[in-house]
Amino acid sequence: MRIWCCLCFGEEEDSKKGYKSMRDPILGNNGDESPDENLAFDWRNVFEGVNVVAVVSPQAGAAGDLGVPKNEEIDFDSNWLSREVEVTNENYSGEKMLDVNLNLGLSGEASSSSVLKEDSDRDTCSKRPKVNSFSLDWDNHLLQETSYLCPMNEGGGDMSLSNLLGATDAEEKDSKMEDLDVRMDLTDDLLHMVFSFLDHIDLCRAASVCSQWRAASSHEDFWRYLNFENKQISSNQFEDMCRRYPNATTINLYGTPNIHPLAMKAVSSLRNLETLSLGRGQLGETFFQALTDCHVLRSLTINDATLGNGIQEIPISHDSLRLLQLVKCRVLRVSIRCPQLETLSLKRSSMPHAVLNCPLLHDLDIASCHKLSDAAIRSAATACPLLESLDMSNCSCVSDETLRDIAQTCGNLRVLDASYCPNISLESVRLVMLTVLKLHSCEGITSASMAAIAHSYMLEVLELDNCSLLTSVSLDLPRLQSIRLVHCRKFIDLNLHCGMLSSITVSNCPLLHRINITSSALKKLVLQKQESLTTIALQCPNLLEVDLTECESLTNSICEVFSDDGGCPVLKSLVLDNCESLTLVTFCSTSLVSLSLGGCRALISLALRCPYLEQVSLDGCDHLEVASFCPVGLRSLNLGICPKMNMLHIEAPQMASLELKGCGVLSEASINCPLLTSFDASFCSQLKDDCLSATTSSCPLIESLVLMSCPSVGCAGLLSLQSLPNLTYLDLSYTFLVTLQPVYESCLQLKVLKLQACKYLTDTSLEPLYKENALPALCELDLSYGTLCQSAIEELLACCTHLSHVSLNGCINMHDLNWGFTGDQLSHIPSVSIPHGSSLGEQQLPNEQPKRLLENLNCVGCPNIKKVFIPMAQGFLLSSLNLSLSANLKEVDIACYNLCVLNLSNCCSLESLQLECPRLSSLFLQSCNIDEEAVEAAVSRCTMLETLDVRFCPKICPLNMTRLRVACPSLKRIFSSLVPS
Repeated sequence: MRIWCCLCFGEEEDSKKGYKSMRDPILGNNGDESPDENLAFDWRNVFEGVNVVAVVSPQAGAAGDLGVPKNEEIDFDSNWLSREVEVTNENYSGEKMLDVNLNLGLSGEASSSSVLKEDSDRDTCSKRPKVNSFSLDWDNHLLQETSYLCPMNEGGGDMSLSNLLGATDAEEKDSKMEDLDVRMDLTDDLLHMVFSFLDHIDLCRAASVCSQWRAASSHEDFWRYLNFENKQISSNQFEDMCRRYPNATTINLYGTPNIHPLAMKAVSSLRNLETLSLGRGQLGETFFQALTDCHVLRSLTINDATLGNGIQEIPISHDSLRLLQLVKCRVLRVSIRCPQLETLSLKRSSMPHAVLNCPLLHDLDIASCHKLSDAAIRSAATACPLLESLDMSNCSCVSDETLRDIAQTCGNLRVLDASYCPNISLESVRLVMLTVLKLHSCEGITSASMAAIAHSYMLEVLELDNCSLLTSVSLDLPRLQSIRLVHCRKFIDLNLHCGMLSSITVSNCPLLHRINITSSALKKLVLQKQESLTTIALQCPNLLEVDLTECESLTNSICEVFSDDGGCPVLKSLVLDNCESLTLVTFCSTSLVSLSLGGCRALISLALRCPYLEQVSLDGCDHLEVASFCPVGLRSLNLGICPKMNMLHIEAPQMASLELKGCGVLSEASINCPLLTSFDASFCSQLKDDCLSATTSSCPLIESLVLMSCPSVGCAGLLSLQSLPNLTYLDLSYTFLVTLQPVYESCLQLKVLKLQACKYLTDTSLEPLYKENALPALCELDLSYGTLCQSAIEELLACCTHLSHVSLNGCINMHDLNWGFTGDQLSHIPSVSIPHGSSLGEQQLPNEQPKRLLENLNCVGCPNIKKVFIPMAQGFLLSSLNLSLSANLKEVDIACYNLCVLNLSNCCSLESLQLECPRLSSLFLQSCNIDEEAVEAAVSRCTMLETLDVRFCPKICPLNMTRLRVACPSLKRIFSSLVPS
């Protein structure tokens, strides 16, 4: 005999009725099958992911025969569905030998068998087969089959193993008490509401939790829609489902094998069937005859099927059918008599004849019925006087005569799709009640057809895509809301007076010249890539956005359309990108917020009087010469992409940032921005002192001022900076300054001073910084590429102790970086005095030397630096030192407690490296000609070093990185060449 692992479907007493009675309500057996046939049913093709309990034939004995202790339930994982437990019974009356074979299929090996010997006395049962849970791979077929069979038992009942195996009353009571301890106590109404959100597979899983959930999940409300689409379901299985759920209202049999017998069973056994979907097969004539017996059927859908034998007439008659869809069906002739039918679709069906007797039909779809003749279409449509929607697209034989007959017969026709009907021109056609008209790719539609369309005063949607002979559209339709004109190759003129027009789609009409639109509902207009468009007239009081990108023929007159008196009084966004014919643009608008003129390369003059303008884009306007922004609401403006600009006027009360970088010919600038905080005039070589003075006077809040490469700015202009009490950042790089005295007098709050390549500064020009305490707030100084002598640099580094960031990149006069003080150096420091005749070593220098605040020092590309010596006392706060590209640097001796980053890359002459930097985390020695031993010794005293870069170092072998890790255990990343250099 066999013990099967499956779901419990029966009542509580089913466990006492025998194995066969438990399977009958599921498989539809009538009790005449043999036990072997019952056991041959393959449950693996039914369920997936459902928790199950053991079900045992009563011939196997009571629970005690299997050694099941009291108060225990064995809950099997769904993976046990495919396993058989074979039990060999040697002697039913005496001692029994049970051979439990659990073939798990793991790694191709079967699990070991368990031999259980028990006494027949139930009181002596103390052992049971140990069942472990395993995770197995299942056939993909399981998921496909789950949906057509419900693992529910309508009768409910307890699923405990004690019930199934016939346990004693005491054992059953104890088992139920244990079940009460863990059961979630939910009312039936609450469960019903929760389960209403579950699909069929989840309902199957919920059924295995407890008897209450099983009963709740099997409620017929959840099984009114049975979906067997593309499932391999047999006739017996479907018959069983129909018997289990006789009140099902919706059945989907699309893609199932042998749809005819299944469909016959559905219409004959399901008296409450309302919706039926079929397809992919052949339906005989008897099915359509049987439809009359399914009285409550409301919807029938047949897709991709052969009706009858394909060469006979199929009559479809039903008194209550409301929706009928015969899509892509093959039939010679169809006759439909459905007095209640409202929607009919014969789309893509190959039938040359169709007879309709449907007096209440509202929607008819005969799209792509290529075999229907013009007369057949006329006969079918005119037989439905209440028709409201007609789709005859891709019916190439339809003529204007047919449309005239339909218009006369179907007075309520509101939707007409006649796309891809080349023979219609709408001549003498009057469709007064029409609201939607689609005429895609109708070659007969011309400008003369607009006279017929104009009579459809109720029209709301008009689509004329790909009407290749259409040249102009002029319509005055009060209800028109949407119009489409795409790929109309000969289209020239568009004239619309439609008060409710809200959507216009015009695209790829290469000859379109003129557009005149009057609408109170239009809010957005997009007319991109209309190369020939020259004239636009708009009367749209609610228009907010306009996009005319790449309308290359637009002229300067377009500005009048979008100004205050141009018919668009509330316009907020205007895009005129790549309109290359615009030369003089002038806008006066109190509503415009965003303007884009990117790519208008011919633009030479721009005047904006838009007080609420917040965004403007001038990218690519490289020929702009004169610009006026008076007034505007801009908060930032970048005119650095206009190299030819020579005159600029700005009045922007809200502007905070202005960038004129690269306006090399700008000679006249009037800037009135009282809230301006950042002003960048880099490379404005024609900017003079009077312009700078006027700007600083009208913009007193400037904090950052960049005058790099402004050679025309002199002392008078710098003295005017005293009008800027908040100035903290000043860039005078690449200027011809000789003295910094105007800066010292005017910029008392300056924190950052950049003097790159100021080669005319004298060696004493920086002495006021440390001798006269000028610029006391200065913390960052950039002297890169300057010509200051070595002594001036040394004095600056030694005496100007309040600097935190110093850049000396490319200083050719800088030879050594030696922070070990000499007597001459100390004599210049007021806090240090050396008595005559005393040696330097006798003084307590580290205690008396001034405290440096320097944190960042850059000496990149200083070709004459040969030695760097920084003792611990001098560079206490130094955290970053960059000496890269110093080709002649040979010796580096640094002892800095806070140094974190040291860059010596491309110092090809480096020979000696001594470091005592306990906080150094990154060391860069790329392309340095230094020995491996020197590097090893240097990193050994850097206990926090994490990153080391020794790429392209010819004397360091990439294969010996282990030595460096041993010398410095904190290293996490070493960058080295893949092969030895």
